[in-house]
Amino acid sequence: MILDRRNKLLIGLGIVAAILIARLFVIQIIDNKYKIDASNNSMVYNTIYPTRGIMHDRNGNILVGNKVAYDILVTPREVEAFDTTAFCRILGVDRDFLETKFAEYRKYRRKIGYQSVILLKQVPTETYMRFAETAYMFPGFRGQARNIREYPFNAGGNLLGYVSEVDQSYINRHPGEYKSGDYAGMTGIEAAREADLRGEKGYSIYLRDSRNKIMTRYNDGEMDKEAVPGKDITTTIDANLQHYGQELMKNKVGSLVAIEPSTGEILTLVSSPGIDVDILADFGAHYNEVLSNPYKPMFNRAVQAPYPPGSVFKLVNGLIGLQEGVLTPASRYPCSMGYHFGKNKLGCHAHRSPLDLEESIMMSCNAYYCYVFRNILESGRNGNIAESMDKWNEYVKSFGFGRKLGSDFPAELPGFIPDSKYYDKRYRKGGWKATTVISLSIGQGEIGCTPLHLANLCATIANRGYYYIPHIVKDSKLVSIDPKYKEKVYTMVDTSYFPVVVEGMYRAVNSGYGSGATASVAEVKGLDICGKTGTAQNPRGDDNSVFICFAPKDNPKIAVAAYIEHGSFGARWAAPIASLLIEKYLNGEICPERKPLEKRVLEGDLMDKVKP
Repeated sequence: MILDRRNKLLIGLGIVAAILIARLFVIQIIDNKYKIDASNNSMVYNTIYPTRGIMHDRNGNILVGNKVAYDILVTPREVEAFDTTAFCRILGVDRDFLETKFAEYRKYRRKIGYQSVILLKQVPTETYMRFAETAYMFPGFRGQARNIREYPFNAGGNLLGYVSEVDQSYINRHPGEYKSGDYAGMTGIEAAREADLRGEKGYSIYLRDSRNKIMTRYNDGEMDKEAVPGKDITTTIDANLQHYGQELMKNKVGSLVAIEPSTGEILTLVSSPGIDVDILADFGAHYNEVLSNPYKPMFNRAVQAPYPPGSVFKLVNGLIGLQEGVLTPASRYPCSMGYHFGKNKLGCHAHRSPLDLEESIMMSCNAYYCYVFRNILESGRNGNIAESMDKWNEYVKSFGFGRKLGSDFPAELPGFIPDSKYYDKRYRKGGWKATTVISLSIGQGEIGCTPLHLANLCATIANRGYYYIPHIVKDSKLVSIDPKYKEKVYTMVDTSYFPVVVEGMYRAVNSGYGSGATASVAEVKGLDICGKTGTAQNPRGDDNSVFICFAPKDNPKIAVAAYIEHGSFGARWAAPIASLLIEKYLNGEICPERKPLEKRVLEGDLMDKVKP
């Protein structure tokens, strides 16, 4: 028995020894990776930066390309005595700059070691060539070519985003992926698709001699690694339409979003004022200027501004009323310059009365939707007022409100849709009723949503009850999108109820002046535009102008939401802007009859109304 245990122990030790010997053989004889690591002090790694992926629009136009930029690098421990006067003259810098830099290098000498650091970024080509011809005079200094972004189209600075040098906090958040001197996408598509666009760095390895001078390529370059270019991306954006949308929104504060209903692809996403693409290539140099702008151009209103939707939200309440059975297309309600309850009144503009559902959309009657909303909460179909409010909340969220839609665009905010818990906390449980929250009937009160939410609502109605999650990157050979962007998302309202709402939106635009229709300014012959105006109250000045529309009525190709801060009623600014965008997209040009309207919009300046 003792012999058996001894034999087993010896066999076990023999196996372990064999494994260790085999491993040592691999490490020392076969795999030279560890030799390379051990001799790193005698090696210099020259980083080769990959070409960043190109962004195209949906038609193949280049939105973001690359161009060569030149940096001057220095390895402080390799610097020998040199003619600083000649050096400064060649590179166009002053002596103080050089002395300040070397003071920093001396301070962090141990940390930098034999690393190369960037002394000057993006020097002009002529300067770089002068330096290259005389580089032998300046040991420890060398030039490096890399690619930076260029923008053939002035289309979507906020949308595209910018690339900047990573700081230490970014490096810490991405351990092992970046080092000082690397660049990464910080906002917009550049940030959202960083993993695809950045590519993979390469390197060339050189040997040093005992005096730390670079001598030869290590192992004749066999261990060098080629850089892998980033993947090109095809966006859903129409570059020409995006540019036109920016022109329409110039000197206005707000947002303009267009979606293709049949796919959920975002055609245009304008935030105004926005970031001009001219400064994106060297955004770091303009960062403080942009940050100090009182109109906050870095704030992407299209996906981050929690606006009240105003009267366009009546469409949602109407559809919920139809689904809940408290409303029919023939239901008629009176309006006497508003909805009266007790000693209170929610006002409305003058129009004929009473109205049915289509007419209420066409004329945007406030009183009509007060009746509808009150019936939704007080019908008893879902229990008491609080329970009915929570059911209403559930309906509204099925349209995408009150949550992030799940777009592939970064920094999207969810907005807010109140529920019974919110009002219980605000007024105490049982301390509120339908008339307390009646402003929700017309898209006011505590509701907050982004222009992307409104464009998605419009696409949902255009599709008669479903939407595709809005997204900004298309499937391509190199980059695949998440399958969720190809799935229909249905609301809780049956699709059979949507046609009557569509008809009301059609009449709002195409009934002609004098009919009482609120959106006649948006009519374009032959396009069958369907739309709904909105006027959202603004406690800091003029009301916000809102409009959603899609076209054509059947088989729609585009759905648009325009939101103009301090733009007055919906037909004043938002409706012309949205309808001009649709006309440009579907017809390619603006018809002569609407040229004066286009001129008014392009020249319109509302900046003095907005207090930043």
